[in-house]
Amino acid sequence: MVEEAPAKQPTVWAVHDGKIGMASQVLGLVEALGWPYSEKVLKVRAPWRYVSSQLWLNPFSALDPAGDRFESPWPDLLISCGNMTVAPALAAKRASGGRIFWVQIQDPRFARRRADLVVAPSHDPLKGANVFRTLGAVHRVTPEKLAEGARHFAAQFEKLPRPLAAVLIGGDNRVYRLTRARLDVLTGQLAGLAQRGFGLAITASRRTGAAATAQLRARLEPLGAYIWDGKGENPYFGLLALADVIIVTSDSVSMVSEAAFSGKPVHVFELEGGSAKFARFHQALRDAGISRPFRGAIERWVYTPPDDTALAAAEIRRRYAARKK
Repeated sequence: MVEEAPAKQPTVWAVHDGKIGMASQVLGLVEALGWPYSEKVLKVRAPWRYVSSQLWLNPFSALDPAGDRFESPWPDLLISCGNMTVAPALAAKRASGGRIFWVQIQDPRFARRRADLVVAPSHDPLKGANVFRTLGAVHRVTPEKLAEGARHFAAQFEKLPRPLAAVLIGGDNRVYRLTRARLDVLTGQLAGLAQRGFGLAITASRRTGAAATAQLRARLEPLGAYIWDGKGENPYFGLLALADVIIVTSDSVSMVSEAAFSGKPVHVFELEGGSAKFARFHQALRDAGISRPFRGAIERWVYTPPDDTALAAAEIRRRYAARKK
């Protein structure tokens, strides 16, 4: 009996624009696939980075040579995330003679019908045979990374009081603002938790800003809170793994989705602003029993953690295999 040769693994590109939120989604999805991949970080030259990629006359010439090269040999599978990646990904598919299987994370807008698969969260109003809907954002959090984070940071956090609340703070984006008024409310509520015996382990993002971070330190460190100073290894996975509850600001779909994967109660603190799209996302998580608003009190509940990344990876494998038949 002649054994069949093992199927050749596809060549894979993971394409993003360098933003942390975009990178975490595309890298999380390609890592879940389990196939070797090449990461491509695109940089866009002026004036093209200031206009929609739909208007780029020649997508390849719009790319800055300071970024990764975008040229043949083309991959079998290209997974991209971010508005700036849509036109280059579509151009690569065309240059390959249509051979590339192109997966776009989030709405590719003008190229919706040209992508082989669009992985989009349920709050994006997309429909079509090539759309795979997820509850939230795909991400890089895995059980293995949580277990490693717990082992690595257990000693660092063992002296903090329990229950331990991990606090993930974002900041300003296109629709939300971390105003002084909302920061005052948040620091006051966190101080109240500390005074009631909760431990606080806080990490802020780049968007939080130096002034807001300084206010958090001034108010909460005297109460025993741990606030990551941005130096050394990021304790993010350790916080998700070791916390009893998680408090996260409303501005980041990725942070809320990652917190939900932990299975811990997720309390969402609303910043100023918002949009219909964010409102649909937060309502969907509340309806699924995953998150509740944070207004200063901690609640405990149980839910089944969503695993959107694994489900999306399985859908890519299925569709890619079907295309090759």
